[in-house]
Amino acid sequence: MTTKVFVDGHEGTTGLRIHEYLAQRADIELLVIDSDKRKDSAERARLLNAADVAFLCLPDAAAKEAVALIDNPNTCVIDASTAHRTQAGWAFGLPELASDQRAKLRASKRIANPGCHASAFILALRPLVDAGLVPADARISANSITGYSGGGKSMIAQYEAGGDAKLLSPRPYALTLTHKHQPEMAAHTGLTSPPLFQPIVGPFYKGLAVSVPLHLADLKPGTTPELLHAALAARYSGEPFVRVMPLRDADALKDGFFDVQACNDTNRVDVFVFASERHAMVMARLDNLGKGASGAAVQSMNVHLGVDEGLGL
Repeated sequence: MTTKVFVDGHEGTTGLRIHEYLAQRADIELLVIDSDKRKDSAERARLLNAADVAFLCLPDAAAKEAVALIDNPNTCVIDASTAHRTQAGWAFGLPELASDQRAKLRASKRIANPGCHASAFILALRPLVDAGLVPADARISANSITGYSGGGKSMIAQYEAGGDAKLLSPRPYALTLTHKHQPEMAAHTGLTSPPLFQPIVGPFYKGLAVSVPLHLADLKPGTTPELLHAALAARYSGEPFVRVMPLRDADALKDGFFDVQACNDTNRVDVFVFASERHAMVMARLDNLGKGASGAAVQSMNVHLGVDEGLGL
């Protein structure tokens, strides 16, 4: 038996990568829309309802419209947009989120794929909130540096055209302080308010690292870097795609600098705790096009279908 899959919006960065993952698999039949019918609602509806799994790689409004076109109760939707990440009735597509998350993904026909920054932030913070080390009402700040592929086709074209000196340096953005990932960052960590979040795009294609600074005195009394690290290690023990690196990992800093791109071309997340006597820095690193987008979507599909979670990844 093959699984019929339709990627609505397959010409975008995320959709193209999902196609690349799935085109190699004998257990998948890709349903492809004719290029001249990509905006034909009737043809899209036909393919969406013919699919066992439909990936939505669309802007938020278009993703909502696509969901409205589906009346086949057997079609599982995996939405890569922001539209449904905190909406009731949608399972959050992060299998490592909690002990029961895989069961939710297997049972649900509506799965919301996490954002790239949010995935790293949630994986870094959720175990610490669950363990009571970081209070749910803590005022958390975070920053993220990411490759320019996270900006999609227009940003990729801008960087690859060259000739603009501004693109040679890191560029902070979202300085309205209302980044679209913030609601899911709070909702899926258990924090009562969203973090103060500041992302930066750098002059490299892909790779992402989120950094969360913590004052040990603001945490549960008696919290040490060792306890933070132990909580992360306990949560992710046995997880195939999450590695908790050694406390104050010397190898990660052997030349004095942290490598944001070291998880590229994998579906892996590396989690770190760096610390002094008074402060800790929890960091999570991933490929923003892999575990931060397309890889995560395929992983959730594998969980839903009950096949090897790493198949094709």
